[in-house]
Amino acid sequence: MNHPTPSIEASQTASVPVEKLAFVASETEEARLAKDSLTARFGTVAPEEADVIVALGGDGLMLQTLHAFMGSGKPIYGMNRGSVGFLMNEYRENDLISRLTNADMTTIRPLELVAIDEDGKEHSALAINEVSLLRQTSQAARLKISVDGRVRLEELVCDGCIVATPAGSTAYNLSAHGPILPITAQLLALTPISAFRPRRWRGALLPNRAQVDIDILDHQKRPVSASADHTEIRRVSRVSICESQKAEGVIMFDSDHGWDERILTEMFRY
Repeated sequence: MNHPTPSIEASQTASVPVEKLAFVASETEEARLAKDSLTARFGTVAPEEADVIVALGGDGLMLQTLHAFMGSGKPIYGMNRGSVGFLMNEYRENDLISRLTNADMTTIRPLELVAIDEDGKEHSALAINEVSLLRQTSQAARLKISVDGRVRLEELVCDGCIVATPAGSTAYNLSAHGPILPITAQLLALTPISAFRPRRWRGALLPNRAQVDIDILDHQKRPVSASADHTEIRRVSRVSICESQKAEGVIMFDSDHGWDERILTEMFRY
């Protein structure tokens, strides 16, 4: 499962046509009104027929849209009609075609999660931001962490841990005091959540080609769930995490405010 390809490929100016657009929106009134306005102005086609899919909402909608069209090659351009909007561009209607024509495109590779539950059933899911493990009860989780087949931490007693991509390093990972990663860094962040033992352990930076295996010790008494973005598997006994070798998505940013600039801004904000 190891491989040398980067999690996120360098941005390049869009070379796709922008004649056929599909607009998708979150359930908020603000997003729905924006979709109606843009559809009336530019027309719309089914997402499967579109040159570009324009997502109207927040980061949650962007993640959902990227997952829905993973591997299709269709670029996703987000405009913020939500709250945070780190993955979104500013909402403007007048110069939309020009912005799409000149936008930078970035290809991202998600993490692949394979989880074994307490009944021995295997589950798989993809994560653009992060894979997180969380305790399900009042008792702390006990985790054994291996990297590329070698045990690196015999026991981590904690509320959980996170394996984050550069794209997800400013999300849950940052809230857990993990590092912000440059968007083109060939790294993953392994970050503990409220580590109790070893108390001073703050996590690790791993090559993006690494495979992380986590065994949940005493998983029946101390149940743990595993989440890949919005997909949750309850009561897992073991998980394996690595960068996907096949799946990829394409995201578009305005050329004057690309992902590199957003990451740098976040680095100097905290």
